[in-house]
Amino acid sequence: MERRSLAASIFVYGAALVMSLVILAPVVWLFLMSISSSADLSARPLHWWPQEIDLSRYGELVSLVSNSAGEAFLASLRNSLFVSGLATCGALLVAIPSAWAVSRTPRVQWSLYGVIATYMLPPVSLAVPLYMGLAHLGLLNTITGLALVYLTILAPFATWLLKTGFDTIPQEIESAAMIDGARLDQTMRLVTLPLAAPVLATTALFAFLLAWDEFFYALLFTADQRAKTVTVAIADLAGGRVSDYGLIATGGILAALPPVLIGLIMQRAVISGLTTGGVKG
Repeated sequence: MERRSLAASIFVYGAALVMSLVILAPVVWLFLMSISSSADLSARPLHWWPQEIDLSRYGELVSLVSNSAGEAFLASLRNSLFVSGLATCGALLVAIPSAWAVSRTPRVQWSLYGVIATYMLPPVSLAVPLYMGLAHLGLLNTITGLALVYLTILAPFATWLLKTGFDTIPQEIESAAMIDGARLDQTMRLVTLPLAAPVLATTALFAFLLAWDEFFYALLFTADQRAKTVTVAIADLAGGRVSDYGLIATGGILAALPPVLIGLIMQRAVISGLTTGGVKG
């Protein structure tokens, strides 16, 4: 038994190490590119470790100088934060009542599958109707219009995730609250949502990340700096005849910081939701 236990432990830790290397290796290489000089990046054979540390690109992309690359990049970061936050909040407002209704009424679960079917469509198939709709409303190249487009992506995903969370909450608890005189909105706000805090936090986190990383619609529906997101801004850095790959890598590192920080905050919220509340048997 001891040998089998040791072998199992070696396998588990080995698999965890391999997974960590696979996940972290591209990030580490991206960071090394961002601090490497142009000579190191173009050297043959390739220098795996920079011979000269160059941090000037970080200063360039966080610069507030008018009409600079830094001003454009920081503006795109603000746009991404606003669009992703607005779309996530809207998706939760739509998904919470929808997911609860589907969870508590099995006869209408077919509607959820219909919504998920639209989520499975490739983005390019919806590009023309979305473009025409935004053009008709005068929302092309606006943050609000892009957030509405993202809402069509996030709402089905959030509804599906929240429905699975609501399924784990016994309906008897809600019935007991209503018997005690609570209205439906009070039951949702004081009973159901606190118990569903872990899945709410997880849904918000993944919805935000989906909106933050989206590129196709952001490229299609934005034309200038008024609504351009960070994914499009990074692509613009590679748009010239001669691309500074170190600058592109720096943009990737800086663009990863907000979702990482938000992920850490939401992770604490998930852990807090898992360790508080509950149902007494």
